[in-house]
Amino acid sequence: MEHLLNPAKAFKEDTYKQMARIGKSLSSDKRLEILNLLSQGPKSVEKLANATEMNIPNVSRHLQILNDAKLVKSVKKGTYVFYSLADPSIIDFMSSLWRISEKQLPDISKIKDEFLNHLDDIQTLTMDEVIEKLNQDEITFIDVRPADEYEAGHIPGAVSVPMDDLEQFMAKMPQGVEIIAYCRGPLCVMSALAAEKFKAHGFKAYRLEEGVHEWEGHFQIRH
Repeated sequence: MEHLLNPAKAFKEDTYKQMARIGKSLSSDKRLEILNLLSQGPKSVEKLANATEMNIPNVSRHLQILNDAKLVKSVKKGTYVFYSLADPSIIDFMSSLWRISEKQLPDISKIKDEFLNHLDDIQTLTMDEVIEKLNQDEITFIDVRPADEYEAGHIPGAVSVPMDDLEQFMAKMPQGVEIIAYCRGPLCVMSALAAEKFKAHGFKAYRLEEGVHEWEGHFQIRH
C-alpha cells in the first residue's frame, strides 16, 4: 500500500509547492499595487515606476518576481519594455483577494473610513444608483484615470478627464451639471478626490467606488 501512497503524497506536495510560488510572489504590497495597475492596461517600466513612486531598478525586481510566478508578461516596443497581466483571470483573482481582505481584516474598513471622513461629505453611489442617474440629462460621468487606461477600456458613456485636467474641464462646465467620477476601483480614491474638487467649485458631485472590471462583472451577473 505504501508504494501506492507515495506517488499521491509526492503529487500533493509538488502541487502545493507550485501554488506557493503564486503566494510568495504576492507577499509584497508593492507587487500587489503593480498587479492592480496592470489590471487597467499594459504599462512600461517607467510608467509603473512613476505610478508606484519607486525607482526603476526596484520596479524591475518586483516585475521579475511576478514574471517568475507567471503573473505578468512583457513585450519590447522600441527601447521600452511594456508589461501586462499574463491572463485575464488574474483580474478576478485580485478582485477576490480584495473582497476577502475587506471582509476579514477590519483595518481595511477603518483605513477607508478615516480617509473618506477627511473629505467634504462626498457621497458614494452604488452601481445601480449610477445607472439610474445616467438616464437623466444633467449627469456627466467622468473617468479620472490616465488617458491610456481609459483607452484600454472604460465604462460606456464615461468621458476621459484625467486628474491633471480637472481644472480645465470644470472651467467649461455649466454649474447645473451633476458629476459622477470613477477611477481604478475599490483600491483607488482618485474618484473621491475628484468629487471633492468639483464640490468645492459648486458642482453636485458623487463618486463610484467600483471601476471598469467591477462594472463589467455587475452586468454579467445581471444578465
